[in-house]
Amino acid sequence: MDIDRFVEDCVSANRETDAQAAVNEVLARAVATPSAVLAALGEPARAGLNVLLKSPSLTIFAATWTPQMNLMPHDHLMWANIGIYTGREDNIFWKRTSDGLSAFGADALFERDTAMLPEDALHSVTNPLLRFTGGIHIYGGDFFNTKRHQWDPESLEEQPSDGAVIRSMFERENKRLGLD
Repeated sequence: MDIDRFVEDCVSANRETDAQAAVNEVLARAVATPSAVLAALGEPARAGLNVLLKSPSLTIFAATWTPQMNLMPHDHLMWANIGIYTGREDNIFWKRTSDGLSAFGADALFERDTAMLPEDALHSVTNPLLRFTGGIHIYGGDFFNTKRHQWDPESLEEQPSDGAVIRSMFERENKRLGLD
């Protein structure tokens, strides 16, 4: 896998009429050969967000999840495509109700799987495995500078979130496992 070519292909696909679907096709081709992605990005050894592209219209990063890492319910406020190249990512989908958040669905993404989330999606994420998970995440906007929301995992109380908040969660996971 040539990372620069992958990013170029995603940028080009993002100009299509149905940008999310076009970008997902590029992503699906990439994660269809997990060994090539691992050779290009390396075997995950710590939680992190390896940013491949950050622009106002597209953000691409390789997210690596520690064993049994959880990310509380959150939104993106932009479409998101996720492709798994090693491990597994379990998603619980949430919806706003008059009483707050309510879970209404789930999906497990395995190696080679992709998922397309609409801009109004709310989800929480878990790596249920006792090993690292790696996925390529692509967002239809500037993921790191968009003010979003997350919900406390116990109370489901809404809180502010952005790229810095998400990065700090990944850093805490590394500390939890003694990887710092």
